[in-house]
Amino acid sequence: MKQVTIYSTPTCPYCKMEKAYLDEQGIHYTEIDVTSDPSKADEMVQKTGQMAVPVTVIANGDEQVLIGFDKEALNKALGIA
Repeated sequence: MKQVTIYSTPTCPYCKMEKAYLDEQGIHYTEIDVTSDPSKADEMVQKTGQMAVPVTVIANGDEQVLIGFDKEALNKALGIA
């Protein structure tokens, strides 16, 4: 099973849209609020080289990192038709 982690901030509208979409699809995810955990913000920057959110990490053996809310890329990565 794929493990989904979203790095987000409470005020990010795209983060909210992505979480709502994943909820609609019944996809479980772990949310990391980078405003309350500086070490996780650093971890996100190491993965992407930038501070933009949302950052979605999909792990299933290997790791796929998506920057921003891209429904098409999410669907492809998660196998949603």
